[in-house]
Amino acid sequence: MNRTVVTAIPSLPPAQIAALAASYDRAIVRRRMRFAGGVIAFVLLLLLAAVGSEVSLTTFFAKLGNFTSYFYRILHLDSGAWVWTDFAEWFWGLKKWVVLIAETVLISYVGTIGGAFAVFLLNFLAARNVGPCLWLRIAVARGFELCRTVPGIVFALIFVIAFGLGPMAGVFAIMIHTTGALGKLYSEVVENIDMKPVEGVRATGASWITGIRFAVVPQVMASFASYTLLRFEINVREASVMGFVGAGGVGQELLVAVRKFYYSDVSAILILIIVLVFAIDISTGFLRHRLIGMEHTR
Repeated sequence: MNRTVVTAIPSLPPAQIAALAASYDRAIVRRRMRFAGGVIAFVLLLLLAAVGSEVSLTTFFAKLGNFTSYFYRILHLDSGAWVWTDFAEWFWGLKKWVVLIAETVLISYVGTIGGAFAVFLLNFLAARNVGPCLWLRIAVARGFELCRTVPGIVFALIFVIAFGLGPMAGVFAIMIHTTGALGKLYSEVVENIDMKPVEGVRATGASWITGIRFAVVPQVMASFASYTLLRFEINVREASVMGFVGAGGVGQELLVAVRKFYYSDVSAILILIIVLVFAIDISTGFLRHRLIGMEHTR
């Protein structure tokens, strides 16, 4: 015999329902007022920041024509024709520019590898969970901050003064800035590892270095490689402008073209740099996704 169970739904008195509804409405109003207040405060701070940084819409619209006219000029040859109507004339210095592009990539590659190697040796000292002592962790972390706080182009200028014009200054500048940037990323990766393998290795009486080698490194290598590839992509862009201060690469040729008003050369070199960055972005992105996928499947 089937029995139908009837469950009574309790109903609150109308006065209590009205009080709850009024409380809900007041909460919604307060939330909307807080949101509106936050938006207003953000806009006011943005306006104050714009005034402090001398951002003027009047100047922007008055000078906008200079910006657009420059792009118009770099897309025209000396004859007045559009650059794409004569690729031979547009890319007349292709061989020389490709050599400088390759030099830029080599500067970035050597600087990135050198910085990543230095960080690999030091980052374990800066991680809170595996660092051997507090004073050493603080010293290494502050060193990383110093390396990444100073812009890479400033380091390049310093090394140009020290070692003279050429790629060597760019390599050292990229290396130091990479050390600072990757130092923070590497140490944060180490701080998020699973500590159980570390504790297990320590329980056997192994040394600190042995614990790092067998319990920490296997967990972080994929992430280290992924961040290093990402940094290499960033360093290629940075190395492209370090030539402005004489640190080698295609940036120096670009600066010459800008200063001498070789408009079509500017656009040709920019196209080569953009193609290079696109190619590196696609290839390193593919490798990083493969490495991250391998890490997640372990």
